[in-house]
Amino acid sequence: MEILTNFTTLDEECSYLSDRNQRIEYIYIDECSSEYQNRLVKRGWRRFGQLFLRPNCHECNECKSIKIDVENYKFSKSQRRIMRKNQDLQIIIQTPTLTDRHVEIYNKFHAHQKIQKDWKQREISMEEFFDSFVDGAEDFGREVLYYDGDTLIAVDFIDMVDDGISSIYFIYDPDYFKRSLGTYSLLIQIRMAQNMNLDWIYLGYYVKDCKNLNYKDRFAPLLTMQGEPTMDEEDVWK
Repeated sequence: MEILTNFTTLDEECSYLSDRNQRIEYIYIDECSSEYQNRLVKRGWRRFGQLFLRPNCHECNECKSIKIDVENYKFSKSQRRIMRKNQDLQIIIQTPTLTDRHVEIYNKFHAHQKIQKDWKQREISMEEFFDSFVDGAEDFGREVLYYDGDTLIAVDFIDMVDDGISSIYFIYDPDYFKRSLGTYSLLIQIRMAQNMNLDWIYLGYYVKDCKNLNYKDRFAPLLTMQGEPTMDEEDVWK
């Protein structure tokens, strides 16, 4: 394993709050070890390819790293309905791959989100997709593929941690919008963790006033990381 670079961006428009600026700290790691990846995830770092990142804003601390308490999680009636509605889907879990269909789903999903939620959108290339979701998976990265018959309709990217699952990114074909696949994919993660006797789903960041992240409230009980621990400090969650 080799840490090739560590840098922080200058102020730029915040991805979550339109009236704020953000700074993002990055670590670029070649062939990251599972042990080091575990330590990063538990301290609020997110992985895309070989890049790990977390907010490093000087005047704002609204981004809170959260995780789902799997042991005490109870599926709601509506969540059970979603599980039943999608029980016909085939699920495959494997090391991340790259196909034309992966990129097609990504671009269709982002075009849909631009219309629905005013996301910024541009089409991603095969190379960019590989750099973000396939490269750097090492022995801990997984993709969860959802098939309707022979048709791939959704892809969930996750990392395995010694005590849980780090939820990275989910994309689906908007032609299947009525299946509530975003919720379903997270419920599958919780079921996976329960079956594997894992304690947590590391759910990334929660920002109270960001409507795009409000869905995470529906997956309580949630714990919040306290502060921004360094690699030499203990991670504390409450």
